[in-house]
Amino acid sequence: MVVASFNVHGGVDGWGRPFDVVDACRRIDAEILMLQECWVPNGGLSNAEEVARQLGYEVLELTFARGRIVGPPQHVPDRWGPRLLTSSIHGLRLDRRRSALADKRAQSRGRLPKFERGAWTIAVLSKFPVKGSQTIDLGKLPTDPARRGAIVVDIEVAGVAAPLRVVGTHLAHVSQGSPRHIAALRRTLNAMTPVPTVLAGDMNMWGPPLVLLLPGWSRAVRGRTWPTWLWRPIAQPDHILVRGSVKADSGEVLPIAGSDHLPVRATLVID
Repeated sequence: MVVASFNVHGGVDGWGRPFDVVDACRRIDAEILMLQECWVPNGGLSNAEEVARQLGYEVLELTFARGRIVGPPQHVPDRWGPRLLTSSIHGLRLDRRRSALADKRAQSRGRLPKFERGAWTIAVLSKFPVKGSQTIDLGKLPTDPARRGAIVVDIEVAGVAAPLRVVGTHLAHVSQGSPRHIAALRRTLNAMTPVPTVLAGDMNMWGPPLVLLLPGWSRAVRGRTWPTWLWRPIAQPDHILVRGSVKADSGEVLPIAGSDHLPVRATLVID
């Protein structure tokens, strides 16, 4: 089976210009797909739901935060986003102490360009039958605008007696205290009935410290995935981890443009 993970950055670049998330996921060509930073506009379909509808997946989604996407300025350079992304009001921005009312006031005074409000989510998509699912609430760290969690999905795989357990997540940065979330995730998964398990997502952490914090797991993909707006990526925060009788036959980083992350994909086998 082919499993992949992709942080889609809300389906926009650093200026707020949209890219085709459905086409990117079509080219990833995975049977099980974990997406992070999906965008759900108020009253509309999420990136993940659009992918599921057009590519034939079953989708499970979990909201992490509220936010806005601010459209691009009038004249936009060719590069992916502003050189100092934190100095720009454009693109995907999560709510911190800003409310929807404050956004409307700023816009009415000409201080904020046209924007769209919505939710920031993660999703697990499967072309295999889903036998059961649950979410794990990891809570909110003090300096993180998102309340983190994980989606746990048990999937039926033909010819395998036990279900394949797939866990999708998106962790806070290590500087925000993400080891606390990793410890909570480890305890929760270890307390579940042992079955072949895949854990994937944007972990915001390099591979070596991640596997030290998650003993018993092994990395299915090794390669730099972030940031795409430099001349080449310098780090791998995006991971596919496996444990139990599920093993990695091959793994790769895919050169698919649009987000600030590159997707990772692995071919897995169950012994």
